[in-house]
Amino acid sequence: MCGIVGVLGNHEVAPILVEALKRLEYRGYDSAGIATVQNGKLDRRRALGKLVNLSDLLVHDPLPGHAGIGHTRWATHGEPSVINAHPHQSGNVAVVHNGIIENFRDLRAELAEAGLTPETETDTETVAMMTRLHMDRGLPPVEAAFKTIDQLEGAFALAFLFDGEEDLIVVARKGSPLAIGHGDGEMFVGSDAIALAPLTDRITYLEEGDRAVVTRAGAVITDAEGRLANRDMQQIEVDAARVDKAGHKHFMSKEIAEQPAVVARAIEHYLQGSDIVLPGDGIDFTKIDRLTLVACGTAFYACLTAKYWFEQLARIPVEVDIASEFRYREPPIPNRTMALFVSQSGETADTLAALRYCKEKADKIVSVVNVTTSSIARESDVTLPIFAGVEVGVASTKAFTCQLTVLLLLALKAAKARGAQSDAELATHLSALQNLPGAINVALGAGDSIRRTARKLSEARDVLFLGRGLMYPLALEGALKLKEISYIHAEAYASGELKHGPIALIDKNVPVIVMAPRDSLFDKTVSNMQEVMARKGKVLLMSDSQGLKEAGDDVWEEIEMPAAPEIVTPILYAVPAQLLAYHTAVAKGTDVDQPRNLAKSVTVE
Repeated sequence: MCGIVGVLGNHEVAPILVEALKRLEYRGYDSAGIATVQNGKLDRRRALGKLVNLSDLLVHDPLPGHAGIGHTRWATHGEPSVINAHPHQSGNVAVVHNGIIENFRDLRAELAEAGLTPETETDTETVAMMTRLHMDRGLPPVEAAFKTIDQLEGAFALAFLFDGEEDLIVVARKGSPLAIGHGDGEMFVGSDAIALAPLTDRITYLEEGDRAVVTRAGAVITDAEGRLANRDMQQIEVDAARVDKAGHKHFMSKEIAEQPAVVARAIEHYLQGSDIVLPGDGIDFTKIDRLTLVACGTAFYACLTAKYWFEQLARIPVEVDIASEFRYREPPIPNRTMALFVSQSGETADTLAALRYCKEKADKIVSVVNVTTSSIARESDVTLPIFAGVEVGVASTKAFTCQLTVLLLLALKAAKARGAQSDAELATHLSALQNLPGAINVALGAGDSIRRTARKLSEARDVLFLGRGLMYPLALEGALKLKEISYIHAEAYASGELKHGPIALIDKNVPVIVMAPRDSLFDKTVSNMQEVMARKGKVLLMSDSQGLKEAGDDVWEEIEMPAAPEIVTPILYAVPAQLLAYHTAVAKGTDVDQPRNLAKSVTVE
């Protein structure tokens, strides 16, 4: 969610910190700041809003020093403001923090007894104050930081910088990701490899409960029990972490355009001839009687789509749950259950907590992730990368279609293992998948007509999406995309549910977007569409040429899609839904890549 960077360098670190923070802008933030140590003196600069404001501040009020920490904040405790921005400083210690300190009120009470009063509304300031208190009582910086960490409850990634210490950063990780970068006589800290990619290609990922003392000579890492921990150093591909728009106006536009290539990459990785090959020991689906799929947001809609595939193709019963609700229900996990978790970042706090609930209960833990070094990936029995590459836009696009692609491949793998599909049927489905990147490329060609339609849609206050079968989860995803980047209120319903309440919302001012490929449920969907039009509703129909022809000429707007086998239509129809949301947001002038109040990686519950 928030972004952390830290540098123990040989040059002025302020510009390095700001540049690294820019690479974390995709996470979403409302304020930013840095702290450095120069000639033994700890100082900081903070600004509200975009990083350019911090850069301007540093021009007029420079911050020298070769050691420093930086942060982009997404508000949890306290409104966005300069005083609530990180780093937080109390006396001779500054702290940056991702996550939530759940017991900060109890700690504040202890601090009050010692005569220390907070200046901000944040939970993070409590960490700095508690460390200061321990130092005032005689503990050296590292021991004071460690003692404070021992007192914390909740989720956190922390970096501490101290007055008088120009060769020391203390870091800790519990529930939020944190990585250490190794340079030549320099050391770095970051929320993820993207922040550190220009600085080093050698990364050590901290594991749950780890803490580390970082100096220019290296890092000493201890685990949650205080034992020295030998964490592997990994070499990352700098190109894989490159963040640029490649000539597009927005990252979202670039990432939508990349979908034919990344979907093809995912298919090519798993499909070897006519066999779908999984990593490691794979999954024995003959020993699985039930699937539990868990995710949040867009990934949850990918799971809803996969439910149709697993049940229809492989004949496996499937339960799909929102991660934030799953573990609090304490659902029973029967024998022979496979638990599958989907997360773009692999660090989604709710999804990770649900995974840990399923540990020792489910027969197999499987994850579908974009970041194979993430916590969810490392804690799974089988990890299935989606090969989407870095996704910067907060509204997920290529990660969603790659998640769907990998989930469909997994469903087909299960169908083959269980004998639920004949060889001929499987060959037909695999052929449809192999032709999918080309169909997506054709769908992208509808961008100009979608742009014209989006201008009209941008004037609406409310929009409804309808879909049946495999198109129902896509309707949900389309509504989510539209609301999160254009701020238009949008809802989605299964077409058959229209008569059970939502039809009351229909009037001439409410556009209704109907997602209806010419599939086995087309006629029923068109019947529901006619009910909307009979009440003067404005219908925007997404379908192939045959579907548009059969639906008639009375619709408000049309988006023509290439014809495709029913099994891959959810992946294909994600494209016009994304383009419609994108062009509507552009027409409204909203911040497409960093919509208000949202963050790319949600690392707090």
